[in-house]
Amino acid sequence: MKSTRRGKVVSYNKWGYIFLIPFVVVYLVFSFIPLVSTIYNSFFENYRSGLTQIGPNFVGLENFKTILTSGEVWIYAKNTMIMWILGFIPQIVISLLLGAWFSDPSLRLKCQGFFKTVIYLPNLIMASAFAMLFFALFSDGGPINSLLMQAGLISTPFKFLSNVWSARFLVAAMNCLMWFGNTTILLMAGMMGIDTSLFEAARVDGATSTQVFYKITLPLLRPILIYVMITSLIGGLQMFDVPQILTKGSGDPMRSTMTLIMYLNRHLFSKNYGLGGALSVILFVITGVLSMVVFKVSNQKEIN
Repeated sequence: MKSTRRGKVVSYNKWGYIFLIPFVVVYLVFSFIPLVSTIYNSFFENYRSGLTQIGPNFVGLENFKTILTSGEVWIYAKNTMIMWILGFIPQIVISLLLGAWFSDPSLRLKCQGFFKTVIYLPNLIMASAFAMLFFALFSDGGPINSLLMQAGLISTPFKFLSNVWSARFLVAAMNCLMWFGNTTILLMAGMMGIDTSLFEAARVDGATSTQVFYKITLPLLRPILIYVMITSLIGGLQMFDVPQILTKGSGDPMRSTMTLIMYLNRHLFSKNYGLGGALSVILFVITGVLSMVVFKVSNQKEIN
């Protein structure tokens, strides 16, 4: 009898492995093999100078040394983090407020399905469309400048795309608008998974809505918040399409909106695969380290 049961278990398990085959194949072809190829190319000098192909010649860690000793990579890393922080802070605040409102049964909000759909819709719009829209709205002769001049707030058009901080704020605002709907849905799902008896007990004890939010909702949402922060951080380090289209790939003004991926794209566009591979590996390591730091810090707070 035991051997028969074991045989059935083995026969059932093989279907699990069979269903995993498509995922494994896709992962190997589109993730693992490109990752290994990128790491391999990072150790070679391989670029085109005019019509002449230089390499591939093995240079060891020379590409990494070139990237890390150049001042440009640190400037672009600072730009990337500034624009991510400017977009993430309002994004998480708005998402927490909306999630708390929609998941609060005492408010009895009507047409919740409609509003949730509207909130999520910007996530479905392509970044190129968002960038072109903001480019038209905030150009020197755009409607925003016209409204400000008609209101008497400014006398001449304000050059939004030629000012360092206004250009950064535009990029951050677009990323916030594109992703706050997805964050809201995730946080709302976490809030709806919290046992309602905890809220009822807190209200019986006389706790205010603010106290309930800070003492019950936020602590129990910590796993979701960690996930949102890590995924947003990874997305921020990979920021490319919005500033690329908004500034036509120049990163102006004064390279203040040039991100790390835009810098990587320059190397790939010039077919410098060695430096491009080294920068990709550095970004991979930075992403992993920052994600681990956020995870460890959040877990430490939870233990304390």
